[in-house]
Amino acid sequence: MTADVGTRPGVDGARSRWRLGGWRADLAVTAGFLLAAVAVLGRLWIDPGDRYLVDGGQDQTQWEWFFAVTARAVTHLDDPFFTTLQNYPSGVNLMGNTVMLGVSVPLTPVTLAFGPSVTWALVLTLGLGGSAAAWYRLFQRHLGASRAAAAVGGGFCGFAPPLVSHANAHPNFVVLAAIPFMIGRLVRLARGEGGAVREGAPLGLLAAYQIYLGEEVLLLAAAGLALFAVAYAALRPAAARAAARRLAAGLGVAAGVFLPLTTYALVWQFFGGQSYDGLVHNPSGNDVTELTAFARQSLAGHQAVPGPLDASPTEQNAFFGWPLVLLVAALLVWLRRDALARALGVVIGGAALLSLGREVVVDGYETGIPGPWRLVSRLPLFESVIESRFVLVCVPAVGLLLALGTDRFLAAAPAGRRARMLCGVVLAQALVPIAPKPLAAHDRPPVPAFFTDGTWRHHVRPGRTLVPAPLPDVPDATPLHWQVEAGLGFPVPEGYFIGPFGSDREGGYGAPRRPTSDLLAKARDEEDPPVVGDADRAAARADLAYWKADAVVLGPAERHRVLREVLQELFGPGRYEGGVWVWDVRPLLDGAGR
Repeated sequence: MTADVGTRPGVDGARSRWRLGGWRADLAVTAGFLLAAVAVLGRLWIDPGDRYLVDGGQDQTQWEWFFAVTARAVTHLDDPFFTTLQNYPSGVNLMGNTVMLGVSVPLTPVTLAFGPSVTWALVLTLGLGGSAAAWYRLFQRHLGASRAAAAVGGGFCGFAPPLVSHANAHPNFVVLAAIPFMIGRLVRLARGEGGAVREGAPLGLLAAYQIYLGEEVLLLAAAGLALFAVAYAALRPAAARAAARRLAAGLGVAAGVFLPLTTYALVWQFFGGQSYDGLVHNPSGNDVTELTAFARQSLAGHQAVPGPLDASPTEQNAFFGWPLVLLVAALLVWLRRDALARALGVVIGGAALLSLGREVVVDGYETGIPGPWRLVSRLPLFESVIESRFVLVCVPAVGLLLALGTDRFLAAAPAGRRARMLCGVVLAQALVPIAPKPLAAHDRPPVPAFFTDGTWRHHVRPGRTLVPAPLPDVPDATPLHWQVEAGLGFPVPEGYFIGPFGSDREGGYGAPRRPTSDLLAKARDEEDPPVVGDADRAAARADLAYWKADAVVLGPAERHRVLREVLQELFGPGRYEGGVWVWDVRPLLDGAGR
């Protein structure tokens, strides 16, 4: 990684054709990326307090809850790694739930002043625009690309279809700015610039910071860098051996910085309260045809219909579009003599193959051909990765290849407007179809006054819980939003988070249901209303005692009538107050000898 990633012949000439110079150009590019991010999230920014990204399911509610809980932990000096405000009394291991302390802690003033909904919108916006700017900086400052080429590559890395897909629900896959800064330190180490301490210490700090942003991203980045290192070493063994010695020294310094900053948090995550061992998920490799298809949020895409490409709008991890795939293939052929380009090709091909999962599927047809993911799926940490996400490793490799190809073309072509126009047309044909559309956002239902005006305080004593009916879970986490609007003044049982299930502590979403929460979920989800008997009433009293409940509340919900009838069968007539039905269960439990 020396000459191959340095300034290239002709690049300076390409730079001279970029009208703005120096910091003004960098500022203009960065501002452009941020404006593009605002455009993508514009429908949310219309009124972030009352707007919701509808393609994200329940995730916006969950993330706003995480931001609110972190702000509370900062101001109340609570444990930032654990809370019982959800899933009372067992609690939630927050380190095992990607609460992104790296942004939620510094943005605590924003959360306190404007609410977690504004924090949510701000994190996504700065994530998209800021990550694009960070990749631009890496390509231009450390890898020798011209500003024009770096802007092309950085823009792709920040707004590639899989990242925009994750912007509906997963800010941990959107806030990626630390990764290019880490790669920049590695490049300088490999070249022998700056020394082991000067580059290794910031690398350790950045890696530790990424732990508090999202560990899965760090794992994917490390895997992608390992693929690149192996490929590059095979192509340039002498340069790789020289770089390896420098990298080893810098990585040793980085580890010395990284471990003290992360050990306690990681030990708590894997061995602390409500920790879990691996995350259970269904096989979810990419269909081969998804690599060339268009995502629903791309300009050339459309709303998915049931079929082989009906991927979740938050997990459209490939969908690069066939024009870009053809351009990448053409660039790899054209630049085949370049070791850097060939190594990038290995990364792109290897990551794409691994993302196909355990079995290769083509247009919905299960071929029976084993996917290479089987080779790594049982490795520590990899068993929890959703395999289709591995294609995200392709994004920075493709971005750098686009930057490299742009500079090479402008350097090789005769100087003039015609060459620039031809380059622009080729790039536009590949990138415009996958440019993002604004993400869909709708108005939120109003929160009942019971929660917003403090009425709940008359029904819930300190240290006791309020039980929403039905309880918050993966299908509907709305009660967590009500809890946030009530200032997190009371804990709730169960919820939407990742926690352990069973004696082997396998990770899963939500909490193991108790009889009453299961009964209420059936009343919400099943066509036939459940029949309530004496056994259900006895189980409800036991569950309320376990949850230390003072009140059960039924707010606006689908199948409201059915839920109310079930609750009346369990607890008798309720009281309508503040836009909700309330059952004060304190007399019921006190009468049972609590």
